[in-house]
Amino acid sequence: MNSLTEPAEPEPDTAGRETDAVGHKPDAVARPPLVRELLLVVGLFLVYKFGRQLANGHTGEAFHNAHRVWDLERAVHLPGEGAVQHALLHSEGLVHIANTYYATVHFPATAAFLIWLYLCRPRHYIWTRRVLAALTAAALVLHLTFPLAPPRMLAAAHLVDTGQVYGPTVYGATPQTDSMANQFAAMPSLHFGWALMVAVGLIAATRSRLRWLWLLHPALTLFVVIGTANHYWLDAIVATALLGVALAVIRLPGTVQTSRPGQPLGRRLLPAPRAATSLTATAETMGAAMPAPWAPAHQRGGSLSASEVLARIPVSVTAGSASAVEAPFTTEVAGPGRTALAATGARR
Repeated sequence: MNSLTEPAEPEPDTAGRETDAVGHKPDAVARPPLVRELLLVVGLFLVYKFGRQLANGHTGEAFHNAHRVWDLERAVHLPGEGAVQHALLHSEGLVHIANTYYATVHFPATAAFLIWLYLCRPRHYIWTRRVLAALTAAALVLHLTFPLAPPRMLAAAHLVDTGQVYGPTVYGATPQTDSMANQFAAMPSLHFGWALMVAVGLIAATRSRLRWLWLLHPALTLFVVIGTANHYWLDAIVATALLGVALAVIRLPGTVQTSRPGQPLGRRLLPAPRAATSLTATAETMGAAMPAPWAPAHQRGGSLSASEVLARIPVSVTAGSASAVEAPFTTEVAGPGRTALAATGARR
């Protein structure tokens, strides 16, 4: 006699796997075309450099804004930039290292960070590129609308231009005629804003317990830009605020907002869709009494009762619903005037 039940189909092994909104693994997002990305990054950089050049020539307004920023920092009792520079000036070698860090780490560190994300974390690369582009665009708007002379140029600050005195420097000796860089674009500090985004991006893209040490990069950058008198505290504060807005608006691809009762909205990866499972059971497995394995299908001289016949009808359960599946029956002549029914258990 054939079995009255059939084994369930094996369930796909999706336990412990996170997927994005379309069922892909988090890092299985398609990598953008390399040539297109290079052209896009270079184009954005050229637009930014050209925009900064447009802000040149506003010398009077830049110094007027510098006095306003300096007075505001003193009014809200921010620590003086001179305290940081005083600690830096204890060693001429330390000053030289700080100037070198300011001149050489900013662009190469950000570029290396983007290259690593592109090769190893495409999903995080797309997100980071969008955030950096938004932050830089917002900074360009402020450079055009709020020209600001750095504290090294402000006589009231009594600070040393460490780049010109100790070297190296990326700026010309005469800011008004400097054709390589706009020295009146201190607000906000993209040195600090980009460094902070590098740390945030690496923390988000890695799982090491030591990944929080990446915050040392923006901390060291802040110490350098203040100690070399290239930026005010307020420049770093505004850069942090702009980055916070960009991170709040631009979400990591493949995440959705979810919430639980009593908890604020959060973000998680959608679980992988599971295939419908087909199960087959009989009325015996759904609560009916199972006959003893040694009991014969029917007694000699008698026939199966209606309840016994119904108990042997297979039931198909698919995705939480149950339906009876017809099973063919055959009749056997057990004796004069007596018949017996045997359920084959075959499914149509």
